[in-house]
Amino acid sequence: MTTPITPPCPAGHSEHRQVPTFTETLLRSKRHDHAVVIPVINEGERVRALLSRMEDIGIADIADVIVVDGGSTDGSLAEQLLRDHRVAALLVKTGAGKLSAQLRCAYAFCLDGGYHGIVTIDGNNKDDPAPIASFIDAMKQGVDFVQASRFIAGGVAVNTPAARHAAIRMLHAPLLSLFSGFKWTDTTQGFRAYSRALLTDPRIDVFRDVFQGYELLAYLSYRAPRLGFRCQELPTARRYPEGEVPTKISSVRGNLQILRVLLAAIAGRYNPPIGRQP
Repeated sequence: MTTPITPPCPAGHSEHRQVPTFTETLLRSKRHDHAVVIPVINEGERVRALLSRMEDIGIADIADVIVVDGGSTDGSLAEQLLRDHRVAALLVKTGAGKLSAQLRCAYAFCLDGGYHGIVTIDGNNKDDPAPIASFIDAMKQGVDFVQASRFIAGGVAVNTPAARHAAIRMLHAPLLSLFSGFKWTDTTQGFRAYSRALLTDPRIDVFRDVFQGYELLAYLSYRAPRLGFRCQELPTARRYPEGEVPTKISSVRGNLQILRVLLAAIAGRYNPPIGRQP
């Protein structure tokens, strides 16, 4: 069943919720209290490989798997393939925006569906999905924000581009740590988990059209610790394939945009307007 969606506001959230239009194809009934969201756009064999890895380790036995597509044209998300890998729903963003817009679609769908927490993992198969279970366990124990890190004890980083490694370790993570008050080590990747309480807090207000590209990632890393949410990093493995950098971030323009987003986040430019905070 495929239905065009303009989601209503979940209970307790701002009446000004802004969510891009999207369609939803429901493939399985809700079975769990937590969801794993996979944002994709034209990931081809990479997303199929990730879904196979997740099926092999039984992720669908502990969480509902939801794919949110930004408008793929490569045919990688055939309905039968998704059913074979026990995907619960396919969301396709039809409104404007890129990654943060996709995530707003998925967060709206999951909050309206009553999920207690959401894990997100990139659809390009760079991340080992095995720690998803530990992310969910952390949320069950009261953690509001779990961030994957390849740079803490137990983490693994393979073939990370040198410029990317330096930017994260010497600029992005240190600045977010300084201004958020929480020591982050790995702040640009999307392998994360958020509690329902965090995503519905009007002082954070994730459902705003200012979040179109990579803004939500930097903003939540800055804003959540400052508001006293319980944050934690957990070790993960991120492997770039030899001779290939599977990313939507261009080497120069994309990295400059991420820097601009970072500076705007730590300056408080994405914080909700004062009149909309309680």
